[in-house]
This record gives sequence, structure tokens and C-alpha cells, in this order.
Amino acid sequence: MKQIELDGSRGEGGGQILRTALSLSMITGRPFVIERIRAGRKKPGLLRQHLTAVQAASAICGARTEGATPGSERLSFQPGPIRAGDYRFAIGSAGSCTLVLQTVLPALWFADGPSTLAVSGGTHNPAAPPADFLIRSWQPLMQRMGVTLDIELRRHGFYPAGGGEVRATTAPVTAWRPLDLEDRGALCRISATGIVAGIAADVARRETARAASQLGALAEELRVLPASEGPGNTLLLTLEYEKVTEIFSACGERGLPAETVADRAAAEARQYRDSAAAVGQHLADQLLLPVALAGQGRFTTDVLSPHLKTNGQIIESFLPLRFGFAAGERCVRVSLG
Repeated sequence: MKQIELDGSRGEGGGQILRTALSLSMITGRPFVIERIRAGRKKPGLLRQHLTAVQAASAICGARTEGATPGSERLSFQPGPIRAGDYRFAIGSAGSCTLVLQTVLPALWFADGPSTLAVSGGTHNPAAPPADFLIRSWQPLMQRMGVTLDIELRRHGFYPAGGGEVRATTAPVTAWRPLDLEDRGALCRISATGIVAGIAADVARRETARAASQLGALAEELRVLPASEGPGNTLLLTLEYEKVTEIFSACGERGLPAETVADRAAAEARQYRDSAAAVGQHLADQLLLPVALAGQGRFTTDVLSPHLKTNGQIIESFLPLRFGFAAGERCVRVSLG
């Protein structure tokens, strides 16, 4: 089968190009080579979480690889058949568990039986969706599309220490159901959850109070974890609608005021809330591949980001399809089929 050649500097030049290529190479059986991996980032090449994704993909399909080393800017990947199993992978840093999960889970939907997958590392860090997002925002939509999936946050892991764990159980998809999500329905609830581990609970209280001042009345919640799971802090803003739940987050950092953390999350939440879109830009990124696997579907998002466009182009490199992106009134309509 002809090898696909990819440029890792394409578009926004991030790790999503590699992750999408790994997923679709496993599913389609098509080998690929990617040059200039993450060329658009401050530290280009394979970081630990990207290398773990490559290693996980290789284990699941028995792939032959070249260039799977730390810092490598070139990778060759030749997949074999996808095998169900009980898999466990450790990133060894605060690199994102969620992004590794989202790389290999789609392949396991085409495996020869049920699988379990545990990934240890970072569950709440600034550069990736938190585990809560996968569980409450992404997972229900996957289940709506016919995916058997149960994701569990077993231990929190914050930047820079990591040490968290996320576990997922899944099974082959027997019948895909196209996603039709052009509106989000009525607002049911808004909440702010301040998470702290090894840090004063007052930090979380200040964050949730500040979020309320930015977004209006909301339910304020605290999640105070054992110090052994920290130190760490994350604010989650959850907007629950009839058809979708969106989560916007920001992570605390040493020397960063709690109010600034809240302002960052609230700005994204307000942008989404004030649009007419069904999903925010980050969830849109993570819906594109499942919609492609289903063969048809549509949804609306608040921003046509370079990340979304690049991801669509990589999917189109592996599959005989084309996404449509059309600007509407206060939203962008994404469609296939």
C-alpha cells in the first residue's frame, strides 16, 4: 500500500497532525512518514506524550517504526492488524494522558474484541483537555454515535509532576450513527469547579468567585484532593445544555493569581456561550475524526480554527472524503456527506 507523506509543519504545526495520522494509519492499514514533527512549537519533535502515543499505537497494531526517539522530527510508521487487549502505558511526565487515549481509542473501535486501556501521566495540564472534558463532553457524544466507551479518572496528575491515571474500556463499533449536532438546546446549568491538591482551598474559592463575577450566577464547587496528588490547581467551567456539555479549563501556575486563571477560562466560556454554536473549538477538533469514521455527520462550532482545518486536511489524506466548512450567523457549520 502506498505510503502517505505528511509535513508536520502544516497549518498550526502541532502534535494533532501526528496523532490523527497514527489513528488513521492503524484503522486504514496505510503506512505514513511525517517530516518536521511539531515544527510550529517552541520545542519541536517528539516529546514524551507524543512518543508514548507512537509506542501505544505500535503495541496495538504491531507497527514497524523508524524515528520513534525523543526529540525526533521524522517518523516512519508501518501498521499491522489492530489487536484487542488489556493495555497500560506510562508517559513518565505530566504529558497528557487524554491525548494518548484519543490517539489509540479510535483504532480499538476496529479491533477484534473488547479492550481496556490505562494511561498514566498528566490528567490536568495547560496544553491539553482535562480528563473531566473527555468524560463529560466527548464521551457522551461518542456513545451517541454508537461507541461503547467508559472513561474513568483514577488519579489526578498535574503539571509538572504528573502521576495521574485515566482508564478506558471500549469495544468494536457494530453500527455507526451519524452525529447531527447543529444546536445545543436550552441551557440547563453552569458550574465552576475549583480543584486543588497540596494547595490552599482558598485559591479554588477565589477562582470560582471570580468566574461567577465574569459569567453570572453559577454553582460553585470545590474538589480538594490529597496533597499526595499535587501540588496542582485547575479551574473547570461546565456549561450543560440539553444536547451537549462543554467544559472550559485553566490551570494554576506558581506566581499566577487565581483571578487570572479564572479570567482565562471565563473568556473561552463566554465566547462559546455568546455564539450560536453547538460545540466549542476544542471539542470540534475531537469530533472531526469520529464523524469521518461514521461516514457522515454535521455540527456547528464557534471558531474555524487553523487547528480544525489542519486536522480535516490530515483526515482527507487518509480517507476518500471532504469536509465542508461554512460560516453562518455566529457559528461555523462543519459537515460531511
